[in-house]
Amino acid sequence: MKKRAARFLCMILIAVLIFGIPGCGSEEKTMPETEENKMTSEPQREEAKETPGPMEIKGLAYESAMELDYAKGFGVYYYQDGYKLIRIRDGEDYLLVPEGRNIPSDLEEDIVILHQPLDRIYLAATSVMALFDSLDALDAIRLSGTQKSGWYIENAVQAMEDGAILYAGKYSEPDYELLIDEECDLAIESTMILHTPKVQEMLEMLEIPVFIDRSSYETHPLGRTEWIKVYAAMLDKEEQAETFFKEQSKVIEELKDFENTEQTVAFFYVSTDGTVVVRKSEDYIPKMIEIAGGRYVFDDLENTENNSASISISMEEFFASAADADYLIYNSSIDNPVESMEDLLAKSELFADFKAVQEGNVWCTGKYLYQATDIVGNLITDIHLMLTDGKTEEMTFLYKVS
Repeated sequence: MKKRAARFLCMILIAVLIFGIPGCGSEEKTMPETEENKMTSEPQREEAKETPGPMEIKGLAYESAMELDYAKGFGVYYYQDGYKLIRIRDGEDYLLVPEGRNIPSDLEEDIVILHQPLDRIYLAATSVMALFDSLDALDAIRLSGTQKSGWYIENAVQAMEDGAILYAGKYSEPDYELLIDEECDLAIESTMILHTPKVQEMLEMLEIPVFIDRSSYETHPLGRTEWIKVYAAMLDKEEQAETFFKEQSKVIEELKDFENTEQTVAFFYVSTDGTVVVRKSEDYIPKMIEIAGGRYVFDDLENTENNSASISISMEEFFASAADADYLIYNSSIDNPVESMEDLLAKSELFADFKAVQEGNVWCTGKYLYQATDIVGNLITDIHLMLTDGKTEEMTFLYKVS
């Protein structure tokens, strides 16, 4: 009976959102669902503020804060009796209420309540799946915003084959009835949801709390991975997250005394319209290159149009800056992989005049890269091996193009 009533409400709300209420509503900005948008499209925002600290919650005694090494985009605060407060920089505040506990009285209205256990999650933020996988917590995800064919994470593919995870529509067109039938208790979204505000509004009307992952805003590569601790807090798996994160952090420790090679690296792909898509200089990819012992070929590149980490430039502009780069890394997590020099030259004859092409220093990433938020340290290791003529068989993401 409860599900039937919820479905009826769902139908009414869909009609309201489609046809609107006089004097109400907001314009929806539909974005094409490409892997590039999943990774890099971020609504324009003001300069990020510092993560707020713990807040006073009536009836709850504050105990401690989660320790963070690199992440700047969130804070987790612990209160008496197992309550936890997650605060997202430039985002929402979420109070985790332990199973069997009550919501504190006189709680501020804008705090989002998350009732534990969270075990019927709709995951529309693709990059988060790897973090749940590393926590051995895929059983908490019941619904996916990506079809089985779109996953490169083996355990996620298997879970969908087994029916443990169901496809519930992409982030911009979720299957609301299925979310209701499966008693979804949380929707984890990427910042793409901010381009479709009516979807978020609908989810919240159905009393499905929305958590927006902002790990892509982190400028340090391990800051992105450290978001595993946010999801660990939701699932009471903090110890597992800490152990896993320490392993990834070892890469930084091992390379901290390594003298930079001063060799230059270009990280890019060629779009279908012939423009070259690179990363802005303050992005986490250039930071990875620096940690690995190289220099990103663009030392002062900014995106003046929006806050996206990706910037499109003409092939001629790319040639002017990257023709003398020591290494080229082709980002096939967005485009199709480059298997040979012929594949690269087919994109533009200008590549024949690049130093890295002439010297055989062209590398390519695997398709798995954009979903591998959990092991970004491995890409740093790969780039280091590339720069130092290390063993290619030890690489996780990169392979040499011949």
